[in-house]
Amino acid sequence: MHECHVVCGAPAAGKSTYSRSLAQRLGACLLDSDTLAGRLVTAGMTLAGLDPDDRDSPEYKRAYRLPVYEALFDVARANLSHAPVVICGPFTSEWQREAWPEELRTRLGTDPELHFVWCDEDLRRRRMRERGEARDRQKLADWESFRTGSREDRPVWPHRFIDTGEEDQSCNSR
Repeated sequence: MHECHVVCGAPAAGKSTYSRSLAQRLGACLLDSDTLAGRLVTAGMTLAGLDPDDRDSPEYKRAYRLPVYEALFDVARANLSHAPVVICGPFTSEWQREAWPEELRTRLGTDPELHFVWCDEDLRRRRMRERGEARDRQKLADWESFRTGSREDRPVWPHRFIDTGEEDQSCNSR
């Protein structure tokens, strides 16, 4: 089995940018939750008569959160036998589950290296505005509710801490 890296963090913390850089450096397959399932989730939400850009409501989480993550892990496992893999997704509920690294090890068939990507909330808000993604509209429209409901704590399991708030965007590791 090749090496596997799992990158997590809050929306707009810099997960995708960091994951692309890491995958390029390792010559790894990049599996980003937004890229892997974004179009399917949008289509399903539309067919259900829901906001196609919603990624935060209880309806989205009930219908899509687990299947999107399961698809990421299935595709990762299928590729790990012949290539290193970088998995990128928020995984916010998993931050407080001490057993999650062992669950991943069992699921993936290898011991993944876990990366937590972080930056302060003002920078995350600015990044959301600048990227102009439809999935961020509701967050920005009611920033205070989004901010108070967002996780800022670090995961309980051992991880590589990546601060993407540095001016040079080099994704410093601590």
